[in-house]
Amino acid sequence: MRSTGSFTDAELLAEADEAVLEGLRSWAERNAGETLRPTGRNLRNLNPVIVDDDDSPVLESAWWGYLVDGAPARFPSINTRSERLQDRPGGLRSRAIVPATGWYELQKPDRIWHEFGLGAGVAFGMAAVTQRGRTPDGEWTTCYSIVMRPAPEHLAALHDRVPVLIPTAFAQDWLSAEPSRELIDEVLLAAASLDQRLRAEPRPNDRGDGMLF
Repeated sequence: MRSTGSFTDAELLAEADEAVLEGLRSWAERNAGETLRPTGRNLRNLNPVIVDDDDSPVLESAWWGYLVDGAPARFPSINTRSERLQDRPGGLRSRAIVPATGWYELQKPDRIWHEFGLGAGVAFGMAAVTQRGRTPDGEWTTCYSIVMRPAPEHLAALHDRVPVLIPTAFAQDWLSAEPSRELIDEVLLAAASLDQRLRAEPRPNDRGDGMLF
């Protein structure tokens, strides 16, 4: 994932909280040029996510992927299929929005990187589910997994799945609504409203060029 240090537009919250945006800009400027990668046993890379605090959005540092017994989970945890949450909506108990200005996928078998997003420098939100986990040094932190869905038809040849993107009008519902099958169904419908804006451009690598994630 990636984000520019000074994004041109923010499609994260219907009523964007300036403290959230300033915190995000500050983090992005400190990390400009770095592509965010999942935190693993030899890489600690906490990054901001938006969570709900008494019906107000706040930024919180989080660990990409789940921690189990003080170590990164041995099962795949950086992504969660939307279909799994439809079958088991209990996984929606705790949620977040991951801000980004784009993400990278490798097209196979050609092995060509593509950068996906809503436009140059446009910050948007990815749906995530969260849980608490203990780091290898004993600290407790928020861990998150990005919710993925089948790719829209015009992008499916590049990659079969995409993150669930959250329109601003649905952001607070995602953060604070009661966990249910209806919630995941509604967020998938909301995400589909952004499909026609979603584009992908070929890139020589996934290292970024001054981007948030």
